[in-house]
Amino acid sequence: MTSQPTLQKAGSGHGSPEEPGSGLQAGLKNRHLTMIAIGGVIGAGLFVGSSSGIATAGPGILLSYALVGTLVVLVMRMLGEMSAANPTSGSFSAHADRALGRWAGFSIGWLYWFFWVVVLAVEATAGAKILEGWIPAVPQWGWALIVMVVLTATNLVSVGSYGEFEFWFAGIKVVAIGAFIIVGLLAIFGVLPGVHADQASFGNLTGHGGFLPHGPGAILTGVLLVVFSFMGSEIATLAAGESEDPQRAVTKSTNSIIWRIGVFYLGSILVVVSLLPWDSKAITDKGSYVAALDSLGIAHAGQIMNFIVLTSVLSCLNSGLYTASRMAFSLGERGDAPKAFARTNSRGVPMAAIVVSVVFGFVAVFFNYKFPDSVFLFLVNSSGAVALFVWLVICFSQLRMRRIIQREAPEKLVVKMWLYPYLTWATAALIVFVLGYMLTDTEGESSGRTTVLLSLLVAAVVIVIAVVKQKMTGDRAAVAAPAAESEKVSAG
Repeated sequence: MTSQPTLQKAGSGHGSPEEPGSGLQAGLKNRHLTMIAIGGVIGAGLFVGSSSGIATAGPGILLSYALVGTLVVLVMRMLGEMSAANPTSGSFSAHADRALGRWAGFSIGWLYWFFWVVVLAVEATAGAKILEGWIPAVPQWGWALIVMVVLTATNLVSVGSYGEFEFWFAGIKVVAIGAFIIVGLLAIFGVLPGVHADQASFGNLTGHGGFLPHGPGAILTGVLLVVFSFMGSEIATLAAGESEDPQRAVTKSTNSIIWRIGVFYLGSILVVVSLLPWDSKAITDKGSYVAALDSLGIAHAGQIMNFIVLTSVLSCLNSGLYTASRMAFSLGERGDAPKAFARTNSRGVPMAAIVVSVVFGFVAVFFNYKFPDSVFLFLVNSSGAVALFVWLVICFSQLRMRRIIQREAPEKLVVKMWLYPYLTWATAALIVFVLGYMLTDTEGESSGRTTVLLSLLVAAVVIVIAVVKQKMTGDRAAVAAPAAESEKVSAG
């Protein structure tokens, strides 16, 4: 398995600057990849969704985050192993294509693309609500349109433009959470000047009903609430294909995932549930981070958090559009999407893949405003479990890809999954368990059961299309082979 042919086979699509339109180009710098990797694990869901998790599980939500964080670390280790050996814009979809079959790469690639175009609508609407609150003269739909157009233009300019925007978006998130943790810890230890945080204490972790006020079962319920806020960790492996040193970028992001999740998720949530009692009404009314800042008497805490959430939303939008377009590009390269998706301009930008992705994003935004409780609710629910499907496919791909790499190019195993294959099987079993546990959640229109069943329905439809397409392609190839052989004999 030599380097260049394998990259092309997997769908990296690299071209050199001297060959305009020949493929993606290495326009991402190391600093871009570093911040994309760090920022990828910090979604708006951390700031917005953590309050419901705290209300459900109390301080025990830390165990929910730790459990999902461990799952993500293991999955990313598997993905890092495959991507370091074969960096590609298709990432896990391209790996599944080779390890499990064309149907697997096709199915998970399109499901992932579907997930991100729905996310575009969700995040555009969330950002528009914040901006409308600041400047009400522009309607919410107008702000959603403006945000989508600006970030589409950013992605169309060059991959370096995307990287630069994401560098600053991620930088703001990292600095904000870092500052929050430092200020919070100083208050907890009673050494923050000018602040008298009477409620701040590690005693809040065990007071007010104990560490698990609602029992051990609440940990799993908390898992369902926080698992989707981790989606995005894999973006660095897709972006690595357009970096100066893909193997180094993948290795670095894979090795640093543990401390990133430990600091940004566990660290910040630990500060929140230590600054305030978990059952404080302020957490559910204002949001966990705003309530924590308010408890320290920090002025304009709500607006500060709105700015940070807006940054996270824009970062998610920016990366979502990039990710969806690169997956569409990879699918086009492998013949699983229109060939136009695989064409790039002189700057190495897959314009058709970007435009199609953003058009579907605009359509989803329209549904969000026009049919929020029917069509859009279906879109959200039917894409909700895709993250878990992706992680499961990564597990099964790695089980087979390890043997392929060991057989063909063992020197490329610069990143190795721990305790292979036992830990891989254990991770897959845990993901299946989480999916099964979601089926027991029946509360609300977006219940776990509804999400899993609708996501499985969409996945089943995509898999059927993939199998039919593979069979038709195989039949055409079988018919074409004898004809080609006959022509060769005649010519001879």
